[in-house]
Amino acid sequence: MRGGPLLNGRANATGALTEMTSNTAKFRPATRLVHGGVQRSQHGETSEAIFLTSGFVYDNAEQAEATFTGAVQHYQYSRFGNPTVAMLEQRLAEIEGADVCCATATGMAAVNAALLSHLKCGDRMVASRALFGSCHWIVSTLLPRYGIATEFVDGGDLDQWRAALSRPANLVLLETPSNPMLEMVDLRAVSDLAHAAGAIVVVDNVFATPLLQQPLTFGADVVVYSCTKHIDGQGRVLGGAVLGGEKWMNEVLRPFIRNTGPTLSAFNAWLLLKGMETLALRVDAASRAAAAIADFLAIQPGVSRVWYPTRADHPQHDLAVAQMSAGGTLVTFEVAGGKAGAFAVMNGFGLIAISNNLGDSKSLATHPATTTHMRIGEDERARLGITDGVIRLSVGLEDVEDLKEDLAGALSKLRA
Repeated sequence: MRGGPLLNGRANATGALTEMTSNTAKFRPATRLVHGGVQRSQHGETSEAIFLTSGFVYDNAEQAEATFTGAVQHYQYSRFGNPTVAMLEQRLAEIEGADVCCATATGMAAVNAALLSHLKCGDRMVASRALFGSCHWIVSTLLPRYGIATEFVDGGDLDQWRAALSRPANLVLLETPSNPMLEMVDLRAVSDLAHAAGAIVVVDNVFATPLLQQPLTFGADVVVYSCTKHIDGQGRVLGGAVLGGEKWMNEVLRPFIRNTGPTLSAFNAWLLLKGMETLALRVDAASRAAAAIADFLAIQPGVSRVWYPTRADHPQHDLAVAQMSAGGTLVTFEVAGGKAGAFAVMNGFGLIAISNNLGDSKSLATHPATTTHMRIGEDERARLGITDGVIRLSVGLEDVEDLKEDLAGALSKLRA
């Protein structure tokens, strides 16, 4: 609809940007990933425009004053809002089924903002123990410095959740499937327990992506992403996002984002918009390949165990099938020989690259015990099942037979 109200209720100085579609909710996800949130300038560009500008001009001093008082809606400063970033936020909100999205500079900026915007000294939060290393550090080290009590539970154990949430809490943080052991958390059950205790539920949904799992539909309040992963999907830029209900996002999160400045650049937002156009294709292809790779690894000599959410031998298979539409792009496996065995396998890769990133079009492998989860300590890794023989594999878009051959060749190093 040309000339209609802009997405997010914002306009540029001349009012030249217009919505392409006033409501894309009627479309299926793959279509929304291409068309959601599009705003075109007076030039009628096909591709979303990149607004590489720090500030915006006003027609007159009165308009500037009215903008700052909120009497009119107008872009002020790219730390507060930018047309390219707004398109990304709208597209992400549509695909997630959220009221509002706030984009951030990185995934960790998204997690940090979601927690610190809500919590204050004297509050209490409960978190699943199975968290990405930097998230674990925020909960275990940073938040207690500000007088926020924190408690870890084993995410798959509902009795531990019940015990921890039998007294008041303010926030629950979890990721499912977890990094790197692909542990599942019952979103509906934990959300119900958290809400009864007075807490909001924040879910890191990076591994599942919004296409395979939508936590808000299971009762979660806030979803966070590292857009660096599947949403970009090609290892180019950093980015993050927080999504949730309108009241919390606008009254709690936006003031924090606005005043602390974890701002996503317009250029990165533009690349993430381009990444979203192929997200459905990439996630579908990589998930099918990952399922095949998991089955392949399970019968290889030297592989002691494989974790993949929708495999029948996953300890929470039924929950994974209930919450996710597919098993995702990550496979975790354990090889014989501990660290030496894992290193031998990884150094034997010819096609698969060694990298701590994930969700890329290229297949990437990492050794969590010495990289992403090194700093949580040996005892905590043991509790999570992250042994020295564990390798996390992010399956990309290569031919699955080539990946199998590369894995077989690398695993042969264990028998050399």
